[in-house]
Amino acid sequence: MLRSNLSTFAVLCLSASLGACASSRLDGPRTRGPSPQASLDTVPAMPSGTVTAAPLAPPPGVAASPDAPPPPGAQAAVPPAGPTVIAEPVAPPAPPPPVATGGRSAVVGSWDARDATGANCKVTLSSTPALDLYRATASGCANKDLARVSAWDFRDGEVYLYQPGGSVAARLRQGGGGLEGALTKSGAALALNR
Repeated sequence: MLRSNLSTFAVLCLSASLGACASSRLDGPRTRGPSPQASLDTVPAMPSGTVTAAPLAPPPGVAASPDAPPPPGAQAAVPPAGPTVIAEPVAPPAPPPPVATGGRSAVVGSWDARDATGANCKVTLSSTPALDLYRATASGCANKDLARVSAWDFRDGEVYLYQPGGSVAARLRQGGGGLEGALTKSGAALALNR
């Protein structure tokens, strides 16, 4: 009964609002009448009543959301009896690869490089841009691939050392208090420490 009263009320409100939207411009020329504000002041107030709210049932052919409350007057569905399934705990995701603390700015500066043969040299990673990379210099390096390093970049937690022309000379990750990795061509180990 409440639903039919609400439907009737909604239809009446809709009819009244559509009638209010009719334009006087369609009726032809008229003389200037009272201002819109004056006509609003003369409209009698509508009596107000108690308003109640209840969730509506889903439209025909549409299943109700499983977490939605049942419509008024409906019985809540009782799940069928059956074996209880216990979900096994899911293993936590693998931790992300280690990233140098502070990112790119943490690796800027001068490093002591040691290759697999034990030879040492200096590698400096600058914060000065060089196109889409950053400038790098190597001095005193016996390894020819390391000696030609001219640029570097920090991506996905790794430091990439580049030679002129864009070939990658080495890839390094944070480890052991510095950066550890390998030369790209030979695969020989390379470590950079402060």
